[in-house]
Amino acid sequence: MILRALREADRVSVTELAALTGCSEMTIRRDLDALERDGLLRRVRGGAVSALTGEETPFPVRGRQHVAAKRRIAAAVAELVDDGESLVLDSGTTAVEVARLLRDRRLTVLPLCLHSATVLAGAERVRLLLPGGDVRPTELAFTGPLTEHAFRQLRFDTLVLGCCGITARDGVTAHDLAEGQVKRAAVAASSRVIAVADGSKLGRTSFGRVCGLEEVDLVVTDVDAPAEQVEALRAAGVEVLCV
Repeated sequence: MILRALREADRVSVTELAALTGCSEMTIRRDLDALERDGLLRRVRGGAVSALTGEETPFPVRGRQHVAAKRRIAAAVAELVDDGESLVLDSGTTAVEVARLLRDRRLTVLPLCLHSATVLAGAERVRLLLPGGDVRPTELAFTGPLTEHAFRQLRFDTLVLGCCGITARDGVTAHDLAEGQVKRAAVAASSRVIAVADGSKLGRTSFGRVCGLEEVDLVVTDVDAPAEQVEALRAAGVEVLCV
């Protein structure tokens, strides 16, 4: 409710938010402090202003959205991965859910963000590789020439590819251009590409194009994905699994 109010106004006061939510002003102040730590707003005297932009919803917010769908998608992807595979695990909240289900598997995994790397750290049967490179704040995704260099040296069985948007016309797209370059390099270095996208991503197009559907072997989405978007992807020749 606080974030919705900030999308509708440039600035909101603690008093306004208390009236909106029915909470005490002390509770609102604590909530604003927590949201500021997540990078979702900026505290100002007597209230807050939004730190959200129209370009990308911050990782902490996405981590609380469509959680059940992302976990079903992750479970389906885990079933598709065989022990002994080499795997690239893209950045994003769905990929983190996949990482949680791979901790006990015998795999070689290169995660493209520190969130997933942290989940896999210490997993006894996982050979964990890190690509190096710059790390985006909050997203903790690896970007830059050092990251891309890893894909010129290595080849992988499977890429679990995160999507900011996916359509039949534009294929897979991403908000951040530097991340998009890393994703393209990962696609080129992988024998199989599994795109993961909850239903909210289907039919959406983001700023930077990653790849066309001809480079995607399978799209895994949820059963609540828009039926017309699922059919459009299938008509374009890509296999779609709804879970």
